[in-house]
Amino acid sequence: MKKVYIDTMGCQMNKSDTERMLGMLSHFNYEETKTPEEADLLMVNTCSIRQLSEDKAFSAVGTWGKWKKEFGKDIKIGFCGCVAQQKAQEIFKRAPYVDFILGTHKIYALPEIIERINRGEKVCECTETNQTEDDKAKNYEIQRVKGVGAWIPITEGCNNFCTYCIVPYTRGRERSREPEIIIKEAKDALASGYKEITLLGQNVDSYGKDFKDKQYRLAQLLTDLNNLEGKFRIRFVTSYPTDITDELIDTVVKLDKVCEYFHIPMQSGSTPVLKAMNRRYTREEYAKIVQKVRGKVPDVTITSDFIAGFPGETEEQFVETLTAIDEFELDYSNVAAYSPREKTVAAKWVDKYIPEDIKDESFQRLNKKIQENCLKSNKKYVGREMEVLVENFYEHKGKMINTGKTRNFKTVHIPCDKDLTGQFVNIKITEAKTWYVKGELIL
Repeated sequence: MKKVYIDTMGCQMNKSDTERMLGMLSHFNYEETKTPEEADLLMVNTCSIRQLSEDKAFSAVGTWGKWKKEFGKDIKIGFCGCVAQQKAQEIFKRAPYVDFILGTHKIYALPEIIERINRGEKVCECTETNQTEDDKAKNYEIQRVKGVGAWIPITEGCNNFCTYCIVPYTRGRERSREPEIIIKEAKDALASGYKEITLLGQNVDSYGKDFKDKQYRLAQLLTDLNNLEGKFRIRFVTSYPTDITDELIDTVVKLDKVCEYFHIPMQSGSTPVLKAMNRRYTREEYAKIVQKVRGKVPDVTITSDFIAGFPGETEEQFVETLTAIDEFELDYSNVAAYSPREKTVAAKWVDKYIPEDIKDESFQRLNKKIQENCLKSNKKYVGREMEVLVENFYEHKGKMINTGKTRNFKTVHIPCDKDLTGQFVNIKITEAKTWYVKGELIL
């Protein structure tokens, strides 16, 4: 067996793509290694959301290129993912030691690419496609990361063209996968012992909009998955605020396996900044969506995303983001400092760029606000009895603990000498920390 090492960067969609690539490579006598130095095939699956991620990818392949040159190792190097889709042939100029470039649209071309590079060819496959599946896909299983949760993409691409975002250029237009394929992948994952299914999409609520032969949306997919036998959980991310329908909210309430969790990126609390971002809602409209979800879904956790230092953002507008986090009682949010991305509209607004020191300060203030609200949210559950799906078992400060998630996505630490990974357990929450809560088993 040959060995392959894949450095996966970025979102869950990239992690899912890596699982699919590992499944394909297993048919060609490759087994995964976590040690890059012993690999025959080195691949980086890249993220282009921020410049830092792109820089890390080129740094990784640069190190591998030195190994190839200095030690005369017969290794192959692959540059995959969103940066590959964006840069294509440019990568060979910057990193001539790379053997192949594989974009996000054609990952099922990987077996053919491996055959070609083994014949001494250099290959760049970044052709765009409107397909979600390749006919060859059914020939390969998915080599999932061991754990309790399985990721299943249900859509690819995005049609929204937010002015800061590179995704429509790297992942293409929105394309929905056929429900039969998704349901089969869910059945296979459950049969393999996974206890949680997470449906993935850049805009998961758009699922089914592009079907021309049927009326089948996310609510129906959730219903069909909920009808599968066994005890397991269902989640879905990421939601675009204005695409969250009453039908979807009511479906979450009705179905027993669908978790009380919505990830609803806001990006800014200022309506003028949202307009500059090309987000299709105002602060007031976002507020109504959150209020509706909270009003209908008991114990719901709502998380979000925010950008600090968007071009042209004033201090007053930034403060509106801080007040929005408080006003909407957001339980947790991902935060990032604005990073200009090639091809996006906002990247051209150089005269509006926020100075780095001010941007960094805003980022720190935003992080502090997120921490405050996360702790406040966690404190609401002290004394409550809740169900936890245990995900890990390890030693922490001299004690063995199990960690897992509640249905509403709260991380729980449970002191216990017995490994309960993969089990559903009932606990009583005893203490709230910033990023997690502590709980004790109810025997």
